[in-house]
Amino acid sequence: MADHASRQRRVSLAGQLLVLQLLVLLGVLAGVLWLSIGQSLQSFEALEGRRALSAAESLAATPLVRSRLPEARPGEGAALPAVLESVRSVSGLTEATLVDDAGVVIASSDATLRGHPAPAEFVRGDARRQWTGTATVAGRQLLVARVPVFDDAGRRAGLAIAAREYPGWSERLSAAAPDLALALTVCGVIGLSGSWLLSRRLKRQTLGMEPGEIAALVEHREALLHGVKEGVVAVDLAERITVLNDAARELLGWAAVPLGAPARETTADDAVVDVLLGPDDAADRTIVVGDRLLVANRRPITSHGRVIGTVTTLRDRTELFELEDQLGATRTATGLLRAQTHEFANQLHTVAGLIQLGETDSALRFVNGVSTDRSLLVDAVTERIADPPLAALLIAKSSVAGERGVALDLDLDAGLGPVDEGLSRDLITVVGNLIDNALDAVSGTPDAMVGVDVQDDGVRVLITVQDTGPGVATADPDRIFDQGFSTKTSEAAGGRGFGLTLTRYVCRRRGGDVAVTTVDGAVFTATLRREPLPPDTGRPGQSDRRSGTGKDRVDV
Repeated sequence: MADHASRQRRVSLAGQLLVLQLLVLLGVLAGVLWLSIGQSLQSFEALEGRRALSAAESLAATPLVRSRLPEARPGEGAALPAVLESVRSVSGLTEATLVDDAGVVIASSDATLRGHPAPAEFVRGDARRQWTGTATVAGRQLLVARVPVFDDAGRRAGLAIAAREYPGWSERLSAAAPDLALALTVCGVIGLSGSWLLSRRLKRQTLGMEPGEIAALVEHREALLHGVKEGVVAVDLAERITVLNDAARELLGWAAVPLGAPARETTADDAVVDVLLGPDDAADRTIVVGDRLLVANRRPITSHGRVIGTVTTLRDRTELFELEDQLGATRTATGLLRAQTHEFANQLHTVAGLIQLGETDSALRFVNGVSTDRSLLVDAVTERIADPPLAALLIAKSSVAGERGVALDLDLDAGLGPVDEGLSRDLITVVGNLIDNALDAVSGTPDAMVGVDVQDDGVRVLITVQDTGPGVATADPDRIFDQGFSTKTSEAAGGRGFGLTLTRYVCRRRGGDVAVTTVDGAVFTATLRREPLPPDTGRPGQSDRRSGTGKDRVDV
């Protein structure tokens, strides 16, 4: 209820603009009033000052005043007061005063002054000169004009003073009323019209929403943006970051990156820059950032049919690819068992047939030959591959290749020294995926062959897998490492497009990389550092392409 009541009390945008315009209007009116009163005072001083001076000069030049003022006494005779009243009434003065040469008021329209020394404000300065100015007498502000009076002999006999009282505030406001009314009318019309037009324009620009609704919408969208699990990065046409939610900061390691920062200068990882600023839309692009494997999608942002930037979403697929790795290992083991079962079944059938034919010697020689071939393969692999799991994988893959009619050429001249458990798992993932990819590529082709080369220089392990298939047909060979990309048929669509992506992820996680070229078939070269890079290490290393030329080669 309280929230509903508060919403009812909120003033609309038009109402707020109207209040603002009224405040501005009041300020303008106050300024106009001040200027108008100031101008009226200036006009009063100029006009009434000249009128008072003219009256004082007329009074000082009157023959009666000139002849009688030198000998006059305060309150004696009616001639001088009559002259004063005549001049005062004709000129519209507030008061008129005659002062003798001693500074005593002889006659005045203000009876309280007669016989007393003239107010100091009246006689200040050089009394021999005429003067016009402002004086305050008995709490009244007067505009005073003073002119010396000379007798017939030319001697100064006294002063003729004419005064006009300044108008009060009510009179000043009355004088300013016409200007004030005009300003009120003009400003009111302009202000109200401007307020109405501005409110209509803002309504159109804000889609009819009030400021409170806009703020609530922004807060709601901010909460949604920072509440989603996927990272969101928006970049404007100037390549400045305009949106960066919490998930994106965590995935990219950009906790301290401010909004408005240039995206190209924020990171040294070319893969991240290409995903955010590349010329083409990124669809399910995979990038490795630290120890995370991210899947990115970039789309343009349009407003009123005009592109204003791009938005990129980032999904953390590290756990998914690790599960895919485990699932791939399970599928590999299943396939190896099936291949060996098929191979051993054929051999058992052959032995059984020879025994049934009574060819026991031939059966014995066959069994010895199979045992010798298997022993030679096992010995050749285990002597040069010091990692038992990888050696077992190569031996098992030879069975799979034989079952599929593919010659598997193992070049083990350099061999592989002992490795830790983590590198062993990564090698199984990389070698297994590359061999499986090569076997699929040459399947159904004549004289199919797959070559495998494993080298170890003590710092890195180099793996080269070459096949005699058609090679990589795409114009951008690097695309085959993107998630979901596959040149195979869709008969197993659910599991396609992950193997090579997982291979690149594993290689880059260990500070290496994987690349592909086409030379009489596809040639994949993968490098893995023996010691993995820490999570905060910068860009992954580039692929180190080398070819083995060893003499020890095992053909299966």
